[in-house]
Amino acid sequence: MSDTLASLTHALLDAARRAGAEAADAIAIDGTSLSIAVRGGMLEQAERSEGVEIGLRVLMGAQQACVSASDTRPDTLREMAERAVTMARLAPEDPTVGLADPGQLGQVRDGAALDMSDPTADPDPAALEDAARRAEAAALAIEGVSQVQSASAGFSRRQVHLAASNGFSGGYARSDHGLGCVAITGEGTGMERDYYGDGRNHAADLMSPEDIGRLAGERTVARKGARKPPTGSYPVIYDERISSGLIGHLLAATNGTAIVRGASWARDLMGQQVLPRGLSLVEDPHRPRTSGSKPFDGEGLPTARRLIVEDGVLLGWTLDLATGRKLGLPSTGNASRGTSAPPSPSAGNIALTQGESDLAGLIRDMGTGLLITSMIGSSINATTGDYSRGASGFWIENGEITYPVNECTVAGNLRDMLLRLRPANDARPHLSRVVPSLLVEGMTIAGA
Repeated sequence: MSDTLASLTHALLDAARRAGAEAADAIAIDGTSLSIAVRGGMLEQAERSEGVEIGLRVLMGAQQACVSASDTRPDTLREMAERAVTMARLAPEDPTVGLADPGQLGQVRDGAALDMSDPTADPDPAALEDAARRAEAAALAIEGVSQVQSASAGFSRRQVHLAASNGFSGGYARSDHGLGCVAITGEGTGMERDYYGDGRNHAADLMSPEDIGRLAGERTVARKGARKPPTGSYPVIYDERISSGLIGHLLAATNGTAIVRGASWARDLMGQQVLPRGLSLVEDPHRPRTSGSKPFDGEGLPTARRLIVEDGVLLGWTLDLATGRKLGLPSTGNASRGTSAPPSPSAGNIALTQGESDLAGLIRDMGTGLLITSMIGSSINATTGDYSRGASGFWIENGEITYPVNECTVAGNLRDMLLRLRPANDARPHLSRVVPSLLVEGMTIAGA
């Protein structure tokens, strides 16, 4: 299929040239996915999708347009090219759009070194159903679990090929295996739920269904009898399973698109302290068997390891070619590309410096406060950094978990919160975002 995708992208480029495009790039994506869900030991849902999506971007001087389709017939390619050229001629001018210079292009044109594609045969539906059933049974075996809301298993395989009139042509493949379980404890208005799941590029790395179901059940039972915590100013720990969201707010604020628009609370923080000293935030797009890895970006530029934050100091924005040109800076090789829109900057694999203590040690050091294991809703001002989110988890007193909590809100300002982080050492290294549990001092909690 990789040869077919390459042929498609080059056919799109040829069609664009014939239609009068001055420059163009094309992307083709072949995707297959399969998901199975069970409930009560019975098959509840089975879905399968497969198909090829194609996208074309044409440039007419400082004007550009994008079109996409799921039909790969020659007539469709011709119509796409003609439509894209017509649209581009009507588009507003933007002097920062344009392909990379040939000398900027990456030399690695495949993903072989990243080991993201499982070489074994795709799982059949019966195997996925069996895995989901086993996870459900393991959760139901935990005393106190009243029901399993869902147990699901899934698989997808995706191949991508990118080609451009500047001479770039490259592609790579990625597979994803996933298994998850959501369990419930209690009845009526006293019901509480929790979950556990795992996702990997290779099936051999995936946790067993029994472990996933057991952990989902144990987490759920621990939430029985949840109530509101007290209101006041307390330290908060973001559990490892949700802590990456906090770092995600920093990544969003330092994204070139937000900086160009002036709509970021971090817009004046280049070269300033954004995290405590001793903490660094590193992007590494070449980590093997990791879903966020890429051999090249969405504009054909080479990807490379880079420091976003070093010793707490912000070193750079996340840029593609266009946002870099607007800011007078080079691209950081972070262009992300779909079939229906031009490239935009996006960070991939990131890792935050880990601390010296585990989560239990962080809880002991906190004394009294809130351990957050789940968040709902969001009220975040991207310009000021004001932060408010619904949360649930566990109340801590004297360094020990005392009772589960729900229906509370935590609030603060991201600029201040990130400067008060203290990390644990419990991050899972196989994730795209390797972020440990994080302690934040002085949060406002609204509870009972």
